[in-house]
Amino acid sequence: MRILVHIDDAPMWRDALKSRLPQAEVFTSDDGVDDIDYLAVWKPPASLLERHANARGIVNLGAGVDALLNNPGLPKGMPIVKLRDAGMGEFMADYVRYGVLHFQRDFDRYLRQERNAQWKEVPLVAKRDWAVGILGLGAIGKHVAQALASDGFPVHGWSRSPKEIEGVTCHHGDDGLNTLLTRVRTLVTLLPDTAATRHIINAETLAALPEGATLINPGRGTLIDEAALLEALGDTENEGRLRGALLDAFPEEPLPADNPLWAHPRVRITPHMAAPTPVEEAADQVAETLRAWEAGETVETVDPQSGY
Repeated sequence: MRILVHIDDAPMWRDALKSRLPQAEVFTSDDGVDDIDYLAVWKPPASLLERHANARGIVNLGAGVDALLNNPGLPKGMPIVKLRDAGMGEFMADYVRYGVLHFQRDFDRYLRQERNAQWKEVPLVAKRDWAVGILGLGAIGKHVAQALASDGFPVHGWSRSPKEIEGVTCHHGDDGLNTLLTRVRTLVTLLPDTAATRHIINAETLAALPEGATLINPGRGTLIDEAALLEALGDTENEGRLRGALLDAFPEEPLPADNPLWAHPRVRITPHMAAPTPVEEAADQVAETLRAWEAGETVETVDPQSGY
């Protein structure tokens, strides 16, 4: 089995896979090899995919496959497997926990008070009264939902099709989304980038949230209509319907310096760092997938039509 790796820190990934697959030959894209069986990649150039169009399959070294599916060099019909959690769920849960507490414990308000040397305690809203909505109940979304539920927050989850998760009130479909939006004080978006999810956070969905709701997006940047978000946030002086937002993903990255989100006083921005892929845990999953593929076993692949 010959494997080619393309990602930042490719030598580290190569060595991790070699240690788990000692019978395999593992190369990086800098090695210039042609005859390979599998690609293990993250955002590869189109030329690399075209060069290895005869590979048996691709392992996407991350949970989001939109960049790969939209790559013009992707061979038609090429099987793709993506990472499913692989240690990212814990990182994502930590990020979302921070975001929820940032608003539930009023740190956003205390930060503004600090800047004005203002000493004023804000009445606390208990966790039991701070419902959180999670859009997207894949492996990572499920992990986040259960973590928040174990912390004592009422958690509502939403997916396209019905799901059951212990401790989480699950909704599905258009009616389910509308129901969830009316019930939560913090909305978390963990959906993939697909035709059906682009701008799912828009003027209509933001208007359905309760007055003073908050938004956390560590998912995909395309989920949010930025113009509608800015409108819902209000201006510098006047708080809008939406109290604040914590944003980690954007349609254009890095976020351009002239984007108005940078200057908005009720927006916190992080540079797409919510859930980095841990090499050791991910390499375990990649090796397991490649062993199964090589043995002719059934492997869960990405559906290009659904986008995940």
